[in-house]
Amino acid sequence: MNLLSAENISKNYADRWLFKDLNFGLQQGQRVAFVGINGTGKTTLLRVLAGLETPDTGSVSTRKAIRVTYLGQQPVFDESLTVEETIFASQNDTLRAIKDYEHVVNDPNHKPDDLQRVMELMDTLNAWDYEAQVQQILGRLGILGELLQRNVSMLSGGQRKRVALARVLIEEPDVLLLDEPTNHLDLATIEWLENRLSSPTLTLLMVTHDRYFLDKVANEIVELDKGQMYRYQGNYAYFVEKKADREMREATEVEKARQLFKKELDWMRRMPQARGTKQKARIDAFYITKEKASTNLSKQQVELSVKTTRQGGKIIEAEHLNKKFGDNVVLDDFSYVFKKKDRIGLVGPNGAGKSTLLNMLTGKLKPDSGTIDVGLTTVFGYYTQTELEFDPTQRVIDIVKEVAEVVELANGDVLTASQFLNLFLFPPAQQYTLVSKLSGGEKRRLQLLRVLIKNPNFLILDEPTNDLDLATLNILEDFLLHFTGCLLIVSHDRYFLDNLAEHLFVLEPGGAVLNFPGNYTDYRDYLAERETEAALEEEEKAAKASRAAAKATAAAPAPTPPPAAQPPKRRASFAEKKEFEQLEKDIAALEKEKEQLVANLATGQGSRQDLIAWPARLQAVDKELDAKGERWLELSDFM
Repeated sequence: MNLLSAENISKNYADRWLFKDLNFGLQQGQRVAFVGINGTGKTTLLRVLAGLETPDTGSVSTRKAIRVTYLGQQPVFDESLTVEETIFASQNDTLRAIKDYEHVVNDPNHKPDDLQRVMELMDTLNAWDYEAQVQQILGRLGILGELLQRNVSMLSGGQRKRVALARVLIEEPDVLLLDEPTNHLDLATIEWLENRLSSPTLTLLMVTHDRYFLDKVANEIVELDKGQMYRYQGNYAYFVEKKADREMREATEVEKARQLFKKELDWMRRMPQARGTKQKARIDAFYITKEKASTNLSKQQVELSVKTTRQGGKIIEAEHLNKKFGDNVVLDDFSYVFKKKDRIGLVGPNGAGKSTLLNMLTGKLKPDSGTIDVGLTTVFGYYTQTELEFDPTQRVIDIVKEVAEVVELANGDVLTASQFLNLFLFPPAQQYTLVSKLSGGEKRRLQLLRVLIKNPNFLILDEPTNDLDLATLNILEDFLLHFTGCLLIVSHDRYFLDNLAEHLFVLEPGGAVLNFPGNYTDYRDYLAERETEAALEEEEKAAKASRAAAKATAAAPAPTPPPAAQPPKRRASFAEKKEFEQLEKDIAALEKEKEQLVANLATGQGSRQDLIAWPARLQAVDKELDAKGERWLELSDFM
């Protein structure tokens, strides 16, 4: 039975139907991804299913008591709340208890009575395991310490997305609706989220263009194409294969319909009036054939073939660059001489300084020390994460004409701004609409177009895959593979990086930059090998220490025999014998408890209460062992 259902839903936007009479159902355990070119209505459909927009026709329903949570591309918050209040805004009793507990624990001036009260409430609701899950989510998303008390109105775009993601994951709804969940996340966090959302018990519906993420998380792909919905039971690789099969079948069917249409058109001209039932049926069939024969199978494609400005011998020479903000060292003694056809990926956690380095190379930011020498023929094309800025009265074509009236292609052809827009999937009718009416992906595509028509020979792309559809991404990759200038890419899209980057700049803690020869998957394999080697080294060290200890024991001189004559020993009393026997049992039990406590602390997987209680108990056990051990030694002399 469906947890979420939509029947005959339609939506009209800006005088065109995004989709019409669609039916959709989502069952327990399904992990479905919507795909399609920008502007087909994926985000709109997700918002309709979430109940945030009303369909023009049809209805959306959920099973009784089912909780549905939506994560949008641009999260909306109550700007007066703190991050902590926003994350724990749910009416869930357990979440409220965890919120109170976190607030008290993080308050250095809390009262003992308050701590006792919140801990008792956590015990009553059995919330400790849930609290540990909350801590893991907040930790992996970097929402800790001072950030929890910051007002959400002060957060950056990336921080807002991570706070919104933390909120929906912590709420643990029955159905998750996610719109571009990987945007603004670093690569390590994406891989963690990927593993978390791959659970077979999770039910989710998402819009994403991250192909590795699609492959790992989705077990069904739904394509929106020309207002119709096509479902594919499988991951992204399966979808690509079956979509090609479907398009081939459609092409065959349309060709047959066109041949039949010519034949039936001749008959219609000879028989304009239908006098019999058979003739009426044939006329009805003619119009069905006509509609099928009129199907437009032509594919719109982005033709990224602009001319590249000639590049001289010197491109960019960066020597001993240093940059820090306060006490935070972002770049420490970075040097590199860029060469022709360099294809570099720039990776590192959020806040490591990727955008800072790009801004220094392009002259937007000065280093604290060091020099950047840019060649006279170097022409930058800098595609930033900053959203396209425009006047509300501007049309699409106005945005392009601000940069160039005509564009020269690689083959020497010259196109007008309007013709070039058409190649970028902006047909003439759309070119004169207001930019404000474009979807997020269409605005990003327009922004990319503005960068490319400058004929750059040093192309810097800062998160270019955000909001671009799969068709545009594939063709953008094809263009970049044939781009003859220098290419420097920051992207959280691992598929994109693997296809294009030949080596990486890896920003490490303390401002160091590792120049790694290979793509992102090569780098991940390298890290895995280093971890394995480190573990083997530790094992070898432990084995050597053990062998050395055994050798030392074997080489030790034999103990000196006792003197021949010994004074008579005092014999233990009955009570002392019983005490001695009990001490042996107590010491064994304490040793076992100590081993368990050490093992628990090594995993670090307990609740916050456990992580506080375990070290204190370990200290107490050690004291008891010392005391009982001394008493055991005293009594052993009399046994």
